[in-house]
Amino acid sequence: MRNFPMTQAALAAFLLTACGGDGRAPATGERNDAAPTIAVRSAEQDRLHELNDTARDIGLKRAVTDSGMRCRRVVRSGYVQEYNKMSLWTAECEDQRSWAIFVGADGSAQVRPCADSKALGLPECRIAADPSGRTERAAQKAG
Repeated sequence: MRNFPMTQAALAAFLLTACGGDGRAPATGERNDAAPTIAVRSAEQDRLHELNDTARDIGLKRAVTDSGMRCRRVVRSGYVQEYNKMSLWTAECEDQRSWAIFVGADGSAQVRPCADSKALGLPECRIAADPSGRTERAAQKAG
């Protein structure tokens, strides 16, 4: 995957309407339920969950375009899952292209076409029932 640090402007878009976030356990692979899961999460990753739809669309579009990919306008976006200590988001653009955006704890974003996900063994770009990911975060915090 190509790894591009997010520009100050893109990071600002993510954080523009954000509130503080709570820690969150990753939803990755199999694990021993008896062993505690410790997740290292950055404020940037947590705040992305707090954005409204419009601000999230703008931030994810910036991540796509800053990586050199095309996206004129995001028509739908949302949280997918945690993957290898990164938050996986997807953005569907008006030109029928969909992008997997992996947001790292350091604020970097890695962007891949969703069409490549299966061949690369990456999670499917399926938006969770709650596109903000807030419901899943609350359930993981409580459990």
